[in-house]
Amino acid sequence: MTSTESRSTTTTGAGRLGDSPLRPDGTLKVTGEFAYSSDLWHDDMVWGVTLRSPHPHARIRSIDVTDALRVPGVSAVLTAADVPGENAVGLEHLDTPALADGVVRYQGEPVALVAADHPETARRAAKRIVVDYEVLPAVTDPRRALDADAPLVHASREDNLVRAMTIRRGDPAPTAPVVVALDFEVGMQDQAFLGPESGLAVPDGEGGVDLYVATQWLHVDQGQVCRVLGLPPERVRLTLAGVGGAFGGREDLSMHVHACLLALRTGKPVKMSYARDESFFGHVHRHPAWLRYEFGASEEGELIYAKADILFDGGAYASSTGAVVGNGGTLGLGPYRIPNVHVDARGVYTNNPPCGAMRGFGCVQAAFAHEALMDELADRVGVDRVEIRARNGMREGDRNITGQVIDSAAPVAELIRTVRDLPLPPERPADPDIRELPGGVSNTTHGEGVVRGVGYAVTYKNVGFSEGFDDYSTARVRLEVVAGEPVATVHTAAAEVGQGLITIEQQICRTELGVEQVVVHPKDTSVGSGGSTSASRQTYVTGGAVKAACEAVRASVLRRAAESLRRGDLRLEGDKIVAGSGEVVAGLVEVLDEPVEETVEWRHRPTFPIDPETGQGNAHVQYAFSAHRAVVDVDTELGLVKVVALDTAQDVGRALNPDAVVGQIQGGSAQGMGLALMEEVVVTDGYVKNPSFTDYLIPTILDMPPMQVKVLEYADPHAPYGVRGVGEPPTISSGPAVAAAVRAATGRALRRVPIRPEHITL
Repeated sequence: MTSTESRSTTTTGAGRLGDSPLRPDGTLKVTGEFAYSSDLWHDDMVWGVTLRSPHPHARIRSIDVTDALRVPGVSAVLTAADVPGENAVGLEHLDTPALADGVVRYQGEPVALVAADHPETARRAAKRIVVDYEVLPAVTDPRRALDADAPLVHASREDNLVRAMTIRRGDPAPTAPVVVALDFEVGMQDQAFLGPESGLAVPDGEGGVDLYVATQWLHVDQGQVCRVLGLPPERVRLTLAGVGGAFGGREDLSMHVHACLLALRTGKPVKMSYARDESFFGHVHRHPAWLRYEFGASEEGELIYAKADILFDGGAYASSTGAVVGNGGTLGLGPYRIPNVHVDARGVYTNNPPCGAMRGFGCVQAAFAHEALMDELADRVGVDRVEIRARNGMREGDRNITGQVIDSAAPVAELIRTVRDLPLPPERPADPDIRELPGGVSNTTHGEGVVRGVGYAVTYKNVGFSEGFDDYSTARVRLEVVAGEPVATVHTAAAEVGQGLITIEQQICRTELGVEQVVVHPKDTSVGSGGSTSASRQTYVTGGAVKAACEAVRASVLRRAAESLRRGDLRLEGDKIVAGSGEVVAGLVEVLDEPVEETVEWRHRPTFPIDPETGQGNAHVQYAFSAHRAVVDVDTELGLVKVVALDTAQDVGRALNPDAVVGQIQGGSAQGMGLALMEEVVVTDGYVKNPSFTDYLIPTILDMPPMQVKVLEYADPHAPYGVRGVGEPPTISSGPAVAAAVRAATGRALRRVPIRPEHITL
């Protein structure tokens, strides 16, 4: 066995805060040398495979594994009856069986597991498992899920409601001279990460197990695995394997428990790696949503009231639906000053695929509705679509719809005007290169019926976990002498999923301790929790923990130096101990006769649950704001769209790594554009119709336009280094800007995304 051994990451050289050093994993990923979780290998491992339900809803009458066990090379076949602990996992509710027990609630639910000496052998054996299903009525329309006669997805519950949120503020019966309203629908989006679910479980020979897995939250995974295995945390150790993208789709468990169950049963290392079609069934998706909005405004376009009814389809199990409802409700009217508010947000169970976390987390769906309605309001009162947003946009000191004061920068007007003032792309020439036209690379057009449109959108998004969640991260920093040089080692359990956290941890250590050599310890559960790599929180929260741990190390070093030198006016500058006079009194190496190590558990300022009746309260710790301008060409005869430009401005507080900030903004914008125009998991009567990248389309390099990115840096005085989360806002405002541009080009209302050709041409 070699490739399960995790290697530390060491870099030497420039790379303090404000720099953009090369990422230690960057070259490896570009050259194909990076070890992803699917590359894990053990010399005597066997392969695990999952048998999944073909039905959205059915009772399991019986499972016969006899023929599967007869296949040569098969070492184990497991069902729910073989679960040694509690057969229940889940992020917010323990409502998800590790293996279906008596009933299946969505197409693709895990029913049985097979371990064999070759993956093809395991797959053949899985096909021999005989499951007798009694198909049951399925709830597949979330708009009917709460009807009195709707079948229950979970028989133990009184209804199909996951969570309902009510927000009331101001006049209970507001009126306004100008009223605009709309209904909007958002389809189901997939995270579409390129590295399918995979991992390796290695039994330790003493009843415990080591799991190497691509994930977003090691400690929550550990807790759920322990529950199913019936083992304490010290017997179940998790190490982060190479992650090929996440975007929320790795917050819930996939193969984690299954590989561990098989490893403990067979006594051998077990590798599981999903094929692409299985991946579509193996992780949650973005919630589809149905939204009804109404804005009331003055004749000059100043918002007087807003009403919203938001419905999220949570699918068969809760996952993070409750938190998505919380975000969709508390942030669902956008970054605007609105004195009178009526918001109802709900998430429901259905027999559709489970939905949970995805970049933007409840705000993406709402933004399509509130930005479409802002355009309609602008047109109704005769105000420019940029100025209507600037006029109503939040400012520092305003209160949002939950009554929380925005106590740091809220530059909505500056952001939207910034993108407006960026240079527009040149007009399309009279005789264009057809490759630059919608569908031109397929030679479908020569420019007939092609029109151009420009659209705008703004948004804001909470950073970190909310509504009273105990949101913290742990960092351990060690400073010692290695080969005559000071070396800092930083150890956190915060998952690096491609966003560049390893680089940020190194930059913080170099800045705070002045050392050049920084080692990043492998991410595992031998240190305290780092929380989830989600909610745009890791640079803020884990960055804060690393900063605090470095400060504690520095204080310990200076105390040691003060004792040995009998001086109290000391500071650390690079690898030198310097007196208040500026005199170098010792080298850092001289006082590091023994290593210095400090562990810090760091929290941001607290958040609080909102009032259940009014929805008022300080629910969030921080907000991040962004704006987009999209320019599109639309072939109105064929219904094809080409995004010509997608420009953006975003307040990031402080750019600790400017190149990484721009990369996050570009990537997030691509995902928002994808939802606007092409990305949808098509589900019909509970059945997924397109579980492949042949039929589920994501933007390629041919689809992505040039981007002008303007980064504003208004430091948040409450955050470490003044940072704001970066990753999610661009996904929220990019899609509505693209949809607005298509509406501007076609004159059509277009109240559903993704926008399909038939929406434009019919």
